[in-house]
Amino acid sequence: MQTFSKIVSTTALAVSLILGLASVAEAEQKTEFKVAWSIYVGWMPWGYAADHGIVKKWADKYGIKIDVTQFNDYVESMNQYTAGAFDAVTLTNMDGLSIPAAGGVDTTAVIVGDFSNGNDAVILKDKAGLSDIKGQNVNLVEFSVSHYLLARALESIKLTERDVKVVNTSDADMVAAYKTPDVTALVTWNPLVSTILEDPSAKKVFDSSQVPGEIIDLMVANSGVLKDNPNFGKALAGIWYETAALLRADTTEGKAAREAMGSASGTDLAGFEAQLAATKLFDKPADAVAFTSSPNLPKTMDLVRNFLFEKGLLGNGAPSADVIGIEMPDGKVLGDTGNVKLRFTETYMKAAADGSL
Repeated sequence: MQTFSKIVSTTALAVSLILGLASVAEAEQKTEFKVAWSIYVGWMPWGYAADHGIVKKWADKYGIKIDVTQFNDYVESMNQYTAGAFDAVTLTNMDGLSIPAAGGVDTTAVIVGDFSNGNDAVILKDKAGLSDIKGQNVNLVEFSVSHYLLARALESIKLTERDVKVVNTSDADMVAAYKTPDVTALVTWNPLVSTILEDPSAKKVFDSSQVPGEIIDLMVANSGVLKDNPNFGKALAGIWYETAALLRADTTEGKAAREAMGSASGTDLAGFEAQLAATKLFDKPADAVAFTSSPNLPKTMDLVRNFLFEKGLLGNGAPSADVIGIEMPDGKVLGDTGNVKLRFTETYMKAAADGSL
């Protein structure tokens, strides 16, 4: 089954820093744009839209061309965006801060597409309570959203990472690792979670639905490119909301679209719909606007930036979590107002909501 890695590795971070400083997508008026995406339930609409003429439809409306490229390697897609090879990319809120933003690329979240609402989980072998994790080795992709979820799970029962031992494990090896006697605790994401839970010994003891709204999936764009080319942002919004509607549509077309997206992600219709059920999808723009303007978003980003700072992922020698400014839709900034590199905006989602695209 095909998976992708929601991962921030120190190697990837170092590469992104070098690439980001060396070459940033030029901000200028232009007519051709490049978008990168990778396999995940909430990002499958981008591939479907490219394959079924929806991308072309919206690009044509604004007199531009949009080339959409799928990456099998999530980290590589972010590194390529950071290097300036792409104008926009799908990523999580955490990875947007730790790779392009930390790499010096001013980045704006154009679409807040969904958040994980059960797709990421802590699983124990033959133990039914989260407290049983104490003293165990925990297999996960280090510095990924799995690592973040573990930290939040431990915090919920007044434990810390000192109470366990993290074992860095590739997502590609996770299912096989669980079958070995040495692996008794792990954190991962769907579709791996569903596969592992098929084993009677596997017990889900914590998942992302218990920290709702914290693992957020975005379509981001280079802020300079977006400023000089607002029609690019409008086209992205149009593409997203037309295609995302098919994820919920109780129609023949909707079912066919979900089946196609499931197949493209390495599962079937039932498997894809199970992943959708564990995803809070913002297929309606008004819901996305409400979430993005909520006072909970700054709280979430504060948790995220402090986690990344503690792990040394905000750049070498970063003096504090304030080193990078994160701008909210109301203009308020978390961190350094003189170094804003990650921005959340309602602009394009609002345009979709009020019908002005």
